[in-house]
Amino acid sequence: MSATRVRTLVLVAAGVAVVTWWVMRMVVGRGAATPPDVPWLVLAVELVIAAVVLSMGWAVRQYQRGRRPLLDPVRAARTAVLAKASCYTGALLTGWYGGQALSLLTDADVPGSTTRAAAAGLAVLGAVALAVAGLVVEHWCRIPPPDADPPGLPRAVDLDPSAG
Repeated sequence: MSATRVRTLVLVAAGVAVVTWWVMRMVVGRGAATPPDVPWLVLAVELVIAAVVLSMGWAVRQYQRGRRPLLDPVRAARTAVLAKASCYTGALLTGWYGGQALSLLTDADVPGSTTRAAAAGLAVLGAVALAVAGLVVEHWCRIPPPDADPPGLPRAVDLDPSAG
């Protein structure tokens, strides 16, 4: 599994934000109501998920540093997959709530739209925190490159008799 690039996440978030903004402009332009307020619970859930991802990644990091004696390889693999999923989920949610915030800010003349845009902006901050937590844990889950001579094994012996 290759490392997630920040550039990819930024492109995903920007693309989703543009599409969300465009769809909301089209829907509102045809007379439909804007989506309801973003509940504060969204921010709380995003931050709790980011904390869970970080705590799972911390266990992997402690194992790699030799401070934790045992770690189930399946748990480590699941942690790496969860970290990657958190990166992309954070990017998608950043674009979704960011597009909503942009759409609401362009309708500043509508009463209450700035308050709703602020709620969407807070959800964006939580989504960014989720993506950053995923990137950090993904970095912690990298396996270091193998050494030339693994520790605990004797050095290779040169079997060439002419080497003398």
